[in-house]
Formats: sequence, C-alpha cells, structure tokens
Amino acid sequence: MSRQLNIEKITPTDKRGSYQVYVENAVVVFDGFRALDIDELGVYYNELCVIIGPNGAGKTTLCDVISGRTPLTSGKVYVGGVDIMHACDVEIAEMGVGRKFQTPTVFDSLTVFENMDLALPRAKAVFSNLWCRTTNREKDRIMSLLKQVGLDTETQTQAKFLSHGQRQWLALSMLILAEPKLLLVDEPAAGLTDKETEMTAELILRLKGQHTIIIIEHDMEFVRRLDSKVTVMNEGKILAQGRLDELRQNEEVVKAYLGRSRNAKA
Repeated sequence: MSRQLNIEKITPTDKRGSYQVYVENAVVVFDGFRALDIDELGVYYNELCVIIGPNGAGKTTLCDVISGRTPLTSGKVYVGGVDIMHACDVEIAEMGVGRKFQTPTVFDSLTVFENMDLALPRAKAVFSNLWCRTTNREKDRIMSLLKQVGLDTETQTQAKFLSHGQRQWLALSMLILAEPKLLLVDEPAAGLTDKETEMTAELILRLKGQHTIIIIEHDMEFVRRLDSKVTVMNEGKILAQGRLDELRQNEEVVKAYLGRSRNAKA
C-alpha cells in the first residue's frame, strides 16, 4: 500500500491552480550535467501539448519528472494543483497520471482482450484483477476502444503476434481505459507506417478535450496533424512555444531542431 500523500493543494486563486501541470524553476542535474532547466511551463486542463526537440533536449526527462520516475534537483512540479516533488511514481499514478513509453508496454503472453481487461480502473493488484469478473458495461467499453483502433477483430490474439503499430494502439488503448486525467505519451508515431500514423493521430484527436495530453514526438507530419500548441525544448530549456507554422519562422527553432529534421517539410 502506498502512503497517504501529506501534500497541501494550492488554492484555485493561485495561477498554478489553473493548470493541470505546472512546472516552476525545475532543475535536474545528472553527474554535473543539467538535463532539465525550466523556468516555467504550464499545461491547461484538457489541453493537448506537443513537445519537440533534438535528442538530449530534456523531453523525456520532463515526463520522467512529472510521472515520478526522476526526482527534481530543485524546483516544483504541480499536478492538479498538488506539489508532487516528494511523491513516488505509484502515488502520482494514483492521482490520475498515465504514461505510455516509446516501446509499447503490453503483456505478450496475454490476448488483446486480456491486456485490456487488466487495464480496467478497478482493483490495482494484478491477481485481484485476474479474478474479477468483467461486467457487460466494461466489455462494451473495451470493445468500443478496440474498434477505434481496428483491434476489435484481434481480441483473442496474443499480443506477441501483433504488429508494431497494433502494439502501440493496444498500449495506448490500455492507457485510455484506465481513465487517467493526464496522459504522457512518448513518441506514439515511432516506427509506424503512414496509414498507422494517420490513424494514431485521429485517435489522439478524439481524446482532445477529454484528457490533458502531453506528447513527445519527432515526426513533424504527425505533429502537423495534431494541430495543437507545440513546445520546443533544447538543452533542457524551453526554447519556444506556439503553433507549428509559427515556429517554422523562428530562426532559433530552425537552427536548433527543425532545420535538421528530415520531416521539416511536412
């Protein structure tokens, strides 16, 4: 059992309380290297925010901090108005923060339906979930999500036999099924075909406005399809923010990232 968080929530009148995620003077240092150095970053409730930047820019470190995998050296991070600096990853997950990594996290030996069944927001223990009986309403919810990603005909297929794109969709569907308030999604378009990339973008756009979503991505065509606010990171810092078309006119952004991106013309 996780301990009860002894953290006081900030008041709604504080500007930090108007954001689902608010990062303030956040610094992470690894062996003398400043991997993260953000003065201020806010992501509103139910906003879709895309983070881009070259390798080593601090994108994954930022998500690691928000999800509790990496502690801050100094500064503050608030989720839903709660200071999570001293919370562990399990406690943060229980606050409604879900994470999908670049490599899909699914159970290979289980079927598509069994993977989804384990992701249902009920008892947290795996063995408890295995012995729970799935209700008709839960089955309908699972099938509805699987139909959106074309996996409704693969319910009895073991996850190890799915294509890379199908595994990505299954992992994302499991995350959605758990009903998180905040979704952290790491490179959902990585390794996908053009058609799979298009379908993944459509899925995320259907979630827009229902969850707060932070996406790390390198595929500029995928970013263009999402048509949302973009944050550019470089050397651990926030370099610029705005619409993708606006950022293409920013010389600093082009020099740091877009100019050397193979997909910059998208």
